Amino acid sequence: MSTRHVLLGLLASGPSHGYDLKRRHDERFPQARPLAYGQVYTTLQRLVRDGLAAVEGTESEGGPERTTYRATADGEAELARWAAEVAPPAPFVANEIFAKVVVAILTGGDPAAYLRAQRAAHMARMRELTAVKTATGADLATVLSADYAVNHLDADLRWMSTTADRLTHLTAEVDRA
Repeated sequence: MSTRHVLLGLLASGPSHGYDLKRRHDERFPQARPLAYGQVYTTLQRLVRDGLAAVEGTESEGGPERTTYRATADGEAELARWAAEVAPPAPFVANEIFAKVVVAILTGGDPAAYLRAQRAAHMARMRELTAVKTATGADLATVLSADYAVNHLDADLRWMSTTADRLTHLTAEVDRA
């Protein structure tokens, strides 16, 4: 996820200061890693440097000084370009689960036991996400994010099932090598 583009997207609704952008990010992307304040302000400085955002003003109102930022016309054009850009599918996906299964096969470990334990963890996470989706008052961003995560977990589970079915063949293949 591109932090600069997400912040530009949040600025598209109108000028805002860093604190508010961080709060809105964390609300709108509830399943994403929360942004650190430092990351927000560093990204805003880069957006200003690159002409994609501008400082609207600074105020303190008895508290800490807050700088308000707005998207520029170039920033809006960049956001539109990014939003329309099709994300390329990864040619190969290598994740930690895949790596652990391969290492277990190569080292004579127990990949079947690992897959069973990982499957249980995935199922538990899917139940948590389903509860989040069906909770009273769940907002659209939360539901969409949970749906996305559930579908990825489901894909992992299908891969685990296929791999578990192939373990005898895969282990024999490694033993022959």
